[in-house]
Amino acid sequence: MRNIILTLLLVPVFSALGQTPMEKYEGKILFKGGTLHVGNGDVIDRALIGVENGRITLVKSGLTYTIDKTEYDTVIELSGKHIYPGFINTNNTLGITEIDAVRPTLDFNETGLYNPNVKTGIAFNTESEVVYTVRTNGILYTQCTPRGGYVSGMSSIVSLDGWNWEDAVVKMEDGIHVNWPEKITSSGWWANPGPNVKNKKYDENRDELIQFIKSAKAYCEKKNYDQKNLKFEAFRGVFDGEKRIYFHADFANEINEIIDLSRELKFNFPVIVGGYDSWLLVERLKENKFSVILDRIHGLPEFDEDDVNLRYKLPLKLKEAGVLYCLSMHGDMEAMNSRNLPFQAGTARSFGLSKEDAVQSISLNVAKILGIDKDLGSVEEGKLASFFVSEGDALDMKTNKVILAFMNGRFLNLVNRQQQLYETYSNKYKSE
Repeated sequence: MRNIILTLLLVPVFSALGQTPMEKYEGKILFKGGTLHVGNGDVIDRALIGVENGRITLVKSGLTYTIDKTEYDTVIELSGKHIYPGFINTNNTLGITEIDAVRPTLDFNETGLYNPNVKTGIAFNTESEVVYTVRTNGILYTQCTPRGGYVSGMSSIVSLDGWNWEDAVVKMEDGIHVNWPEKITSSGWWANPGPNVKNKKYDENRDELIQFIKSAKAYCEKKNYDQKNLKFEAFRGVFDGEKRIYFHADFANEINEIIDLSRELKFNFPVIVGGYDSWLLVERLKENKFSVILDRIHGLPEFDEDDVNLRYKLPLKLKEAGVLYCLSMHGDMEAMNSRNLPFQAGTARSFGLSKEDAVQSISLNVAKILGIDKDLGSVEEGKLASFFVSEGDALDMKTNKVILAFMNGRFLNLVNRQQQLYETYSNKYKSE
C-alpha cells in the first residue's frame, strides 16, 4: 500500500470543510510520536497508535517498539504534542439546551413530578452551535440528562458528532434520574441568599417517592401484563440489568437514606449525583457499591463552617477513600460551560490529584460509571478510536489548544462560530 506522511499542517484543511460530519476514513492510520495520556493512569512517551476501521489496533511506545510504517496508508506525525482520550461530559443538558434565556430552546424538562419514561436521547440536537464550542476543548461525548420533578426521566450518552441523534447515540437510556427531596432548603435567591429552612413536607415527599420506586419494582417483577404501565416499564433493567439509577442529592442525611433504600431494593448500579457530603460517607458508599458524579467544583462551600476549598478537595478525598467518582459541569449555564470541564480537572489537580488521576476523572472514570468503558474512556487496544491531540496540557486553559480530534474512524471539524467570528473581525481590523 502507498504510505503517506501527513503532518499537522494539513489539519486546518479539515477545519475548512464546514460543520458537517466527515466521511469515515477507510484504511489504516498510524498516529506517531506524541505523549499519550492513556486515561487509565499510564503515560506513554513517543506513542504509536494504530487505527483500523475506527478501532484501536496498536498502542505502543516508539522507544521500545519498532514498527514498519509501510503497513499503514497514512502516518500522522505528532512529535511534541499531547494525546488524550475523548473527554466525557456527564450530568448535563448540552445538546438539549441552546439559549438558557429562550424557553423554546430548552428541551430537558417535562411537566409533572414522575416522568421515568421520558427519553432525552431523541431530543439531542446535533446542529447545536454550543456543541461545536465544547468539542474544541476535547470533550467528545456527553450524557444528555433530564431535569425537573422527582423522577426526571432517562438520560442517553451521545457523541458530539453526527447527522442526527441516531448517528450520535452511544448508549440509549443508560439510566433513570431521581431527584431526592431536600430536608433543608435555602431561602432567598443567589443575589440575596437567606437562611436555611427546614422542608416541612420532606417526610411526605420522600415517602411518596420511595413508594413510587417500590411500585415500579413490584411491577417489573411481574413479567406479563394485559396493559403496560409506561412509567414503570422504564425501570426495567434498573433492578435486574445494566441500567443505572442516578440519585441527585448533596447532603449526608439524604445520601444515608438513599443508601438504605438501595440496600433494600438491591440496585445493581446506584450513583450519587452532586455528592457534596459524599466524603463524609465514603465507607457506606463503598460497601454498597455506589459511585459519585460530583457537581461543578468551581463553587463556594455550602456552610459557613466548611473549608473554603472543600469543593476543590472533594475529588482527592474520594480518590483516597477508594470511591469511584468523576467530575461534571452541572450548574448555571451548564451547557455552554461544558467547555471548561478539562479546567475543572485542572483545579482538582492543583488540590492534590495527580495529572493522570485528573485526566481519568473526566475520561475512564466517567466511562466506568456510565457503563461504556468497554469502548470508551481510554486509548487502549480494542477500544473505539476516540481521542484528541493538544499542543500542550489539556487541563490548563493557557496551553489547551486542540489541533486534531478523531472519533470512531472520522476526523472532526474543529471550527466553531466563536473562532469564525474572531478570525473574521481580526482580519477586518488588521487591514485598517
